[in-house]
Amino acid sequence: MSVNELYAKYTRVWIPDPDDVWRAAEIVRDYKEGEAVLHLTLEDDTPLDYPVGPKSNPLPFLRNPDILVGENDLTALSYLHEPAVLHNLKVRFLEPNHIYTYCGIVLVAINPYEQLHIYGEEVIRAYSGQNMGDMDPHIFAVAEEAYKQMARDEKNQSIIVSGESGAGKTVSAKYAMRFFATVGGSTSDTNVEEKVLASSPIMEAIGNAKTTRNDNSSRFGKYIEIGFNQQYRIIGANMRTYLLEKSRVVFQAEDERNYHIFYQLCASASLPEYKDLCLTSAEDFTFTSMGENIFIEGVNDAADLEKTREAFTLLGIKEGNQSSIFKVIASILHLGNIEICSQRDGESCHVLRNDVHLKHFCTLLGVELKQMEHWLCHRKLVTATETYVKNMSTKQAENARDALAKHIYARMFDWIVEHINKALHTSSKQHSFIGVLDIYGFETFEVNSFEQFCINYANEKLQQQFNSHVFKLEQEEYMKEQIPWTLIDFYDNQPCIDLIEARLGILDLLDEECKVPKGTDENWAQKLYKQHSASAHFQKPRMSNVSFIIVHFADKVEYQSEGFLEKNRDTVYGEQINILKASEFQLVADLFHDKDDVAPPKSSRVNVRPAKSTPKAPNKEHKKTVGHQFRSSLHLLMETLNATTPHYVRCIKPNDLKEPFMFDSRRAVQQLRACGVLETIRISAAGYPSRWTYPDFFNRYRVLLKKSEMASADKKLVCRNLLETLIKDHDMFQFGKTKIFFRAGQVAYLEKLRADRFRSACIKIQKTVRGWLQRVRYRKVRKMAISLQRYGRGYLARRHADFLRQTRAALLCQKQYRMVRDRRAYLRVRRAVVTIQAFTRGMFTRRIFQEFMLHHKAMLIQKVVRGWLQRRRFRRARDAAITIQCLFRRVRARRRLQQLKVEARSAERLKSLNSGMENKIVQLQRKMDDQSKELRTQNEQLLQVNNKLQKQLEQVKSQQGEAGGAGGAQVSSLQEELDRLKEELQEASAQRNRMEEEHGNEKTGLQLRVEELEKENALLKSEKEEMNHRILQQTKSFEEDSSSVSLMETSLQAELDAERQRYQNLLKQMTTVEQRYDNLKEELSLSKFQPGHKRNPSNQSSLESDSNYTSISTSELGDTEDSIQLVEEMGVEKAAMDIGLFMKLQKRVRELEQERRRLQVNLDKMEELARSRGSESRSSTLEQETADLAYNNLKRQELESENKKLKKDLNELRRSISERASENDPSNELQDSYNLLLSQLRSANEELEGRKEEVLILRTQIVSAAHIRENNQPRQQSSEAPEVSEDKEPVDNEEALKAYHGLCESKKLLEAQLQTQSRQHGDELEALHTQIELLRDDIEKKQEILSYTASLSPEARVEYSVQQEITRLTNDNLDLKELVEKLEKNEKKLKKQLRIYMKKVQELEASQAAAQTNRSRPPLSRQVTVQRKEKDFEGMLEYYKEDEALLFKTLITDIRPNTVSATVPCLPAYILFMCIRHADYVNDDQKVESLLTSTINAIKKVLKKNNEDFEMTSFWLANTSRLLHCLKQYSGDEAFMTQNTGKQNEHCLKNFDLAEYRQVLSDLSIQIYQQLIKVAEGIIQPMIVSAMLESESIPSLAGVKTMGYRNRSSSMDVDSGGPATYTLKALIRQLGQFHGTMQDHGLDPEIVGQVVRQLFHCVNAVTLNNLLLRKDVCSWSNGMQLRYNTSQMEEWLRANNLSHSKAAETLEPIIQAAQLLQVKKKTTQDAEAICSLCSALSTQQIVKILNLYTPLNEFEERVSVSFIRSIQTRPQQRHDPPQLLMDTKHMFPVLFPYTPSALSLETLHIPASLGLDFLIRV
Repeated sequence: MSVNELYAKYTRVWIPDPDDVWRAAEIVRDYKEGEAVLHLTLEDDTPLDYPVGPKSNPLPFLRNPDILVGENDLTALSYLHEPAVLHNLKVRFLEPNHIYTYCGIVLVAINPYEQLHIYGEEVIRAYSGQNMGDMDPHIFAVAEEAYKQMARDEKNQSIIVSGESGAGKTVSAKYAMRFFATVGGSTSDTNVEEKVLASSPIMEAIGNAKTTRNDNSSRFGKYIEIGFNQQYRIIGANMRTYLLEKSRVVFQAEDERNYHIFYQLCASASLPEYKDLCLTSAEDFTFTSMGENIFIEGVNDAADLEKTREAFTLLGIKEGNQSSIFKVIASILHLGNIEICSQRDGESCHVLRNDVHLKHFCTLLGVELKQMEHWLCHRKLVTATETYVKNMSTKQAENARDALAKHIYARMFDWIVEHINKALHTSSKQHSFIGVLDIYGFETFEVNSFEQFCINYANEKLQQQFNSHVFKLEQEEYMKEQIPWTLIDFYDNQPCIDLIEARLGILDLLDEECKVPKGTDENWAQKLYKQHSASAHFQKPRMSNVSFIIVHFADKVEYQSEGFLEKNRDTVYGEQINILKASEFQLVADLFHDKDDVAPPKSSRVNVRPAKSTPKAPNKEHKKTVGHQFRSSLHLLMETLNATTPHYVRCIKPNDLKEPFMFDSRRAVQQLRACGVLETIRISAAGYPSRWTYPDFFNRYRVLLKKSEMASADKKLVCRNLLETLIKDHDMFQFGKTKIFFRAGQVAYLEKLRADRFRSACIKIQKTVRGWLQRVRYRKVRKMAISLQRYGRGYLARRHADFLRQTRAALLCQKQYRMVRDRRAYLRVRRAVVTIQAFTRGMFTRRIFQEFMLHHKAMLIQKVVRGWLQRRRFRRARDAAITIQCLFRRVRARRRLQQLKVEARSAERLKSLNSGMENKIVQLQRKMDDQSKELRTQNEQLLQVNNKLQKQLEQVKSQQGEAGGAGGAQVSSLQEELDRLKEELQEASAQRNRMEEEHGNEKTGLQLRVEELEKENALLKSEKEEMNHRILQQTKSFEEDSSSVSLMETSLQAELDAERQRYQNLLKQMTTVEQRYDNLKEELSLSKFQPGHKRNPSNQSSLESDSNYTSISTSELGDTEDSIQLVEEMGVEKAAMDIGLFMKLQKRVRELEQERRRLQVNLDKMEELARSRGSESRSSTLEQETADLAYNNLKRQELESENKKLKKDLNELRRSISERASENDPSNELQDSYNLLLSQLRSANEELEGRKEEVLILRTQIVSAAHIRENNQPRQQSSEAPEVSEDKEPVDNEEALKAYHGLCESKKLLEAQLQTQSRQHGDELEALHTQIELLRDDIEKKQEILSYTASLSPEARVEYSVQQEITRLTNDNLDLKELVEKLEKNEKKLKKQLRIYMKKVQELEASQAAAQTNRSRPPLSRQVTVQRKEKDFEGMLEYYKEDEALLFKTLITDIRPNTVSATVPCLPAYILFMCIRHADYVNDDQKVESLLTSTINAIKKVLKKNNEDFEMTSFWLANTSRLLHCLKQYSGDEAFMTQNTGKQNEHCLKNFDLAEYRQVLSDLSIQIYQQLIKVAEGIIQPMIVSAMLESESIPSLAGVKTMGYRNRSSSMDVDSGGPATYTLKALIRQLGQFHGTMQDHGLDPEIVGQVVRQLFHCVNAVTLNNLLLRKDVCSWSNGMQLRYNTSQMEEWLRANNLSHSKAAETLEPIIQAAQLLQVKKKTTQDAEAICSLCSALSTQQIVKILNLYTPLNEFEERVSVSFIRSIQTRPQQRHDPPQLLMDTKHMFPVLFPYTPSALSLETLHIPASLGLDFLIRV
């Protein structure tokens, strides 16, 4: 192509720019060769005439097509030059925020200065096993490439991470090591990978510091070798360090810090464990305060120290050594603060007396204070004849002190590295290793010294190795493709390296000058000028005689020679070192011993290891210099790197401000030139950088072919003909075996031809379409114009009318507003005046009142104080009593409050309250009538008595008149009687008045009470009617809220699934632990044999199962499958609602549980007493009687006191009842209840008295019978004895004494029984009182509830009433459940006792029968047991104990699924259950336990042996679940017997409850299910990406990636022919095989659906993760292809009746991702549509796909940055996870629903091919 064709109109170019380095422009006029000006237009439409010339100013660089911009490999660009590379990196970094980009074999990593979520374990798993070019560039891709090549080629690898300070080298190396630790984790328990990662915080603490460019800059280089064994698992590691920056210990520039460990110790100085370090703030120490900024934003030094200590502990460094390390580091800080003062002569110095820091320094290091004080200011000179001590000046002493500090820190650094290597060292043989080199990049500052010289020297060596490696790879690629190879000229920096390290080079001259006694930096610089002035890489500055310039590969660097000699010598005085060697601390002494005396460890640093023993001169003049050591270690490093396969990571610092995602082009270009990226580009551009495979080239550029040329079947021939036609110069391309190689710019030329072809076609299409559109548009516009005119005229008229109305309204509004404004102002002023007057008057009045109150209060204080002094003693005693009473009453009140709250929720109580109120009103009315009648009756009686007395008085008067003159005595007597009658009459009248007054008051009170009750009753009725009305309204609203209930059910179901998932994860962990235990057990059995007793397998397995499930309580947890069956019977909706209510009220139920217990205290006491009496009557053992007697003795005094109190309360209660009964009417309801209570108490007392009499009679009979027996025995003895007792009085006395003691014992017994009865009656009485109080409290609570509901809104009132009713029903339900559970527990306990008794009886009968049989017919004992069973036991199998091992071997260990394929599914499970039935029938618990335990362990062993066999795992999952279902179906529980036949119910287990073993089998089923999923995922995972993303299911839509070379040749396994490719049909076929296998094995359909759902989740997760990490599949055509593939998967689900399994829902994320690739992505409406469409994708995933979206041609636009930003800023109503990728290891909770079998066990046929002839059918 000619220049005229390339630099034509509309061609875009790059021109230099002083600010942005390069700037884009476009040619506006065709350029003709020879013209001096190129006419351009900048991006802001500014015209520019760019001068060109053949020598001074060549033509500008051409820009790549937009379709190539953003490529993940820079070598894929058509034009390879500096502006293209810089622009591509900038676009990738700023727009999609991609920080990684390939440049051939180099990974360019740009520091984002922001934490990105792209380093999780899911990302590691996604990159593991992938080829390097298949996924987006990543540090994990480089690590995987190194790991794969190490395993495939069996060659050591190296990852070289370089870059300047702050570019992210340390982080990149850390992530690479994390990848190796995750992928190649150690198989043993040593956790080497954790130790390797733990070394990072230690090295960062002691080797990293804050600089002006980086807050965590590594000030040393390190090379970490990670060792692997033959299985490529990490077994150890080794670290080598290079050139620690020791000068930073004693000097830091402004805004820099010393090493982190100093600040960490200072930040933790206040902690107790660091008190002995005598540290304070870092500002107080010279070595840490030079930078004037001791803090780093966002860094907690104290927390970092804890992490450092944890890392030390993990690496095995003991606490004592850690403490010693911290002491050494702290001593360096104190050493820097030692003040050295000058003497008067100026040539000597001294240390201040009592220098605290010197004392701390010597104490921490354990050295002599006086010696150190002396040698800090003096030095020893040794001559040939004598040795003398010389004084040092202040400057010399300070330099010596600083040199000592640097030396101590360097030795401490080496010691820590050495011990880290010891911790990482392994004794096993290392097969291969991967080295990670984290080393400084090329550095150039304003002042460059010895450190920068060494760093740049190392980079020169690395760049030379890098250039040769790149050249070698290019040569191998061309030779493999068999294309002509021409030598590529590349930059060789060997002359620059020779200038530094050759004979008489810079380093040699530096070492020579160091040997000169009075050598100086100036003399050394002059020698350099003289020796190397003729070298092309050495220059002398014009304005300086002490500096020199070296022309490095990256740039020219000027070095200042000042300080070179001192840093190269690294001189430390031997006297100070000798003092430290004599330290009393062993670690300090070991630090400074010469390494000539001890053999160097393997892990010591290379740069400090001497090559040979040196003479121990006191001044150490002949030791190796720093430059010599660095050169030796660098040569060793290069030998290591040359012996390995290198992988390069170049870290770029985008800006100096540390701002996230800000790109400074000038800084980036400097680093690209320095790190060798542009050199790689230049080498690639010199050959054939663009490479296309033949199929990709044909698919891309077939539009340039004619129809006749496309008919050929040979694609290679077609491509050859096309290229020869289009490109005339045949040197511009070459044809390889599999690829076409192009020179730089040829792909862009082909793209231009393709675009021209498309443009001409588009012009023709646009011409026709635009004409048609314009005609249609004209018709529409004309019709619309007429309509607009009509509507416009009407609109103008209406608007004028509105204007007139608004004008009039505005005038009215203005008038009203002005009036209101003025009136408000007047009122405001008036209120202010009134307020001021009121406050003023109040202020004066209050002053007068305060003066008066002062005098008054003084008098009151005097009075109160005098009284207080007298009442204080009394008040103290009373307050103490009141406090105790209050506390006690508060406790009781809280209990009563809890009780009342429980009873207040009953709705029935409200109804009874209303009915009771009406009855009480009627009773009160009757009582008033009766009292009025009684009053009238008493009045009538009083009148009768008065009349009678009047008559008697008249009779007396008449008798007195008749008598006339009777004696005075009779008159006086009559007079007395008359007075007495008058007094009685007065008393009767007074009593009458008093009674009338009392009755009147009581009548008034009753009338008021009746009125109040009537009002309250009316109010309650109205509230009741209102409540009923609200309840009806709520029922209607409750039906309308069904959608919210469904949402609640969904959330609860999700919580239930999460709980199940946690449970399954625990089981998975338990499986892992069991497997590790089995592995260790097998290794132990293979390693050695231990004689002695061993447990048999059955017992051992039972113990294992017991130990695994001891924490599971069946009474608490229940049977999982039982609950599942209950859910199925109730229905999903009801069950979900019950579960939801229970979850919400769980906390409330716990509180109500305590209240319920308090309410049932009395009942529990009565039951406890009844049980104790029953146990006393039933138990016949001496222990129980002793316990009961002890209990009665201990409680006797307490019961007596309680009995007295109860008697007193009973009497008071009787007295109050009698008083109320005398006052109230008998029909009163309260009196009836008390009468009933009294009758119960009387009957109880009568019964108590009767029992007392019975007990006395029985006790008397027992005592008399005992005496009779005792008397009969001596009588018999006396009749037989030769002598007979004649004295009978002692016998009678003894009998009387015994009778007395018996009566005392009976009295005690009766007293105990009486106390028990009294306590019982007291409890009953208290319970009745409590019930009455609770009823009253219930009424009050109901009234409170009614008042509360009346204050609520109608909706809230209905909701509250429903909530109360739900609470009541829930409490009742919980009480019933508790009662049922208690009854079930009692039933199980009784059944267990019954089984034990039956077993004992059967054993006794069997022993007796065996004894009789042995005596009669011993050979027929076996026949007797067989005859006993006969035909009653059908569906059972019997086997002998010795055949048990053969049974498991035949039925479990050796069986294959194909041997029972033609029989009943799950045949082994049925056979095992029939054996269990027989063992249950014969009541052999050991046999049942052995059978079940051995079965479980045998299944585990088979699955462990076949852990990769899907068929075997599916087979045993089906059999395990079937055995579990059989144990449930025949358990005898009614919940599992609903679908059984009559015969199946007869076959239920009789003697044993195997609920615990059902739980064990359920857990085993879950473990097998998880193993099945793991095996299936391992089979389909390699197929997913190829089938879902890469296979061309729709060939016409096959997308083509624009770059022809994506996979690197080193990533491909050439011997195996590359990775296997799978189609979608192959994936569906594999899923069909899984489904068919599970159906053939008889696996439950529900479990099959769950397996398919889990596999579809794996397909979705792997597909989406690869889509998010691959740019080549994010296009419109791939979206269409992906949507077609997912539809095929859904069709397969429908064809196999798996739509109900929810598997299709798991594909929703990739379906939405496919739709996202296809939808329009331009406007804000499109953004809203995308957010609503992609509900299953997180915002992070949506943005990632949009960033990766790649157009296939230039007519398809990229997604704009503004559109992506709008997606990010749009509020999302979702909870997005923080990670980008999906969890491929996520497991859905598994559910095993109960599925009974319709098979009858007696009809089961066992094929003879199984070899189970030893089983006997019974």
